[in-house]
Amino acid sequence: MISPERFLNFLEEQDINFFAGVPDSLLQSFCIALFGRYGSANAHHMVAVNEGNAVALGAGYHLATGNTPLVYLQNSGLGNAVNPATSLTDPAVYGIPVVYLVGWRGEPGVHDEPQHVKQGGITCDLLDVLDIPYLILDKKTTWEELSATFDGSFKHALHEGKSVALVVRKGAFEAPRSVFPAVQATMSRESVIAKLSDALGGDDYIVSTTGKISRELFEHRRQTNNPHRGHEFLTVGSMGHASAIALTVSLNHPEKRVWCLDGDGAVLMHMGSLATIGQANPSNLVHVILNNGSHESVGGMPTVAHEIDLCQIARACGYPQVARIETETQLANVLQQISEQPMLTFIEIKVSSGSRADLIRPDTTPQDNKRAFMESLQRNQ
Repeated sequence: MISPERFLNFLEEQDINFFAGVPDSLLQSFCIALFGRYGSANAHHMVAVNEGNAVALGAGYHLATGNTPLVYLQNSGLGNAVNPATSLTDPAVYGIPVVYLVGWRGEPGVHDEPQHVKQGGITCDLLDVLDIPYLILDKKTTWEELSATFDGSFKHALHEGKSVALVVRKGAFEAPRSVFPAVQATMSRESVIAKLSDALGGDDYIVSTTGKISRELFEHRRQTNNPHRGHEFLTVGSMGHASAIALTVSLNHPEKRVWCLDGDGAVLMHMGSLATIGQANPSNLVHVILNNGSHESVGGMPTVAHEIDLCQIARACGYPQVARIETETQLANVLQQISEQPMLTFIEIKVSSGSRADLIRPDTTPQDNKRAFMESLQRNQ
């Protein structure tokens, strides 16, 4: 297996001294080592809000220094990176070299969650289409092989203004020796989700974002035998897009109240959706941000969500009612206010990071979830 610290040393020997990206669980130990060495939001390392933004950060670094950046991402994030990879960095445009470090979720033959299967099957094909040569890293990869690849084909490609990629299989990096610092708050995310779920009635529907938020919602509703199961759409992929899904559900079912359970990393990834929602201004949509200041579902690397005013941003985007919540009492008061005065509402709830090790995953298929959600909407019109 590859030592992440030694890997960083190796990259520095290749004059790669700038890193930008969105974390991935397969790259967790690398991200911990990277954060430990450089921190973030500085001239060496930027935690980007999305993968396309990471490519742009790398492009700016190259323009400023002439050196090659490294962009790290989960393979699902290649979709966000395709536009700048083809219209900005490609040799047919500016010829800006980038080294991609890609976590290979959904690799064919390796069990993974449904949202990773398609992307996992086309990852290498997509790199071929983008004309990005790649080396697959696994637990058997040697330093000699890595050095030979960089000294040979990669060096030539980068010199020509092309990009290259290292595709990381599960288990390629050594297990992490430490974790990111925990975020402490008065309430846990799981307890808040339980209180919200229990407070909702037969005309309330939920669209939840990908990751542990959907998993905790699914588990709570199953274990409590919630009478309104089927009212939740668990967005298992498409990070950052749950709020857009919730918007059009709310517009087409004004007789229902639609709750979007979002994460801080997700809302940062596609923050432009806030402006779209504010302009539409549906009175039956409640947008909840469970903010623990971290990309917890993929390892815990910090986000910038604790350093900015999400409520002020939402207000500027047109949300007429905005609230920041840190206690159970505040949560109860806001829920009562929403029930008495329906209007488009943005709620930021500060929660602790961390989850139970025995948290279950949905055992229904995405198609089953879609079908139940749609049938419930139509049945209750």
